[in-house]
Amino acid sequence: MRLFAAVLPPDDVAGELAAAVGRLRALPGADRLRWTAPSGWHLTLAFYGEVGDDLLPGLSARLERAAHRTPAFPLALRGAGQFGHGRTLWAGAEGDLPALRLLADRSEAAARKAGVPMGEHRRYRAHLTLARSREPLDLRPCLDALAPFGTRTWTVGELALVRSRLPRSTEPGARPRYETVARRPLGGAG
Repeated sequence: MRLFAAVLPPDDVAGELAAAVGRLRALPGADRLRWTAPSGWHLTLAFYGEVGDDLLPGLSARLERAAHRTPAFPLALRGAGQFGHGRTLWAGAEGDLPALRLLADRSEAAARKAGVPMGEHRRYRAHLTLARSREPLDLRPCLDALAPFGTRTWTVGELALVRSRLPRSTEPGARPRYETVARRPLGGAG
């Protein structure tokens, strides 16, 4: 199954972001973006791709250890950025980013130790994808509108293992579906 480790924002934080994104959709050119569904919003820690059933128990156990070794930490969504010359619009994060990076590194290491092929290591960049485009777009209006944006700070208390189901259709608007298959409490998260 296609998996990734993530931090999921609480519902009220996702609601704050949804209100801001609603205002973005009214901007010129916003109709050229494919907006992600709020129900799937997450901050990816490590993307695993297809993980065989034989590797899943080891990955799950190692993620549990990684989560247990990481104390809970404060985080908020703040501001915005882009990847790929306007192909991806994202909301940024603020708070204990070193702890978030450590959790991401531990999530990646857990997969490597469990035998999941991870490919090349990339420096972690905390972000929550809001929209994508197949072609480069000028996202300055969206970036400017989100520059002052920020949510309340919450305490990240768990690591989620999420299954990603890609759409079977090439219909416009078809989106991946996400299913949380495991939640691992962080150390000190109660």
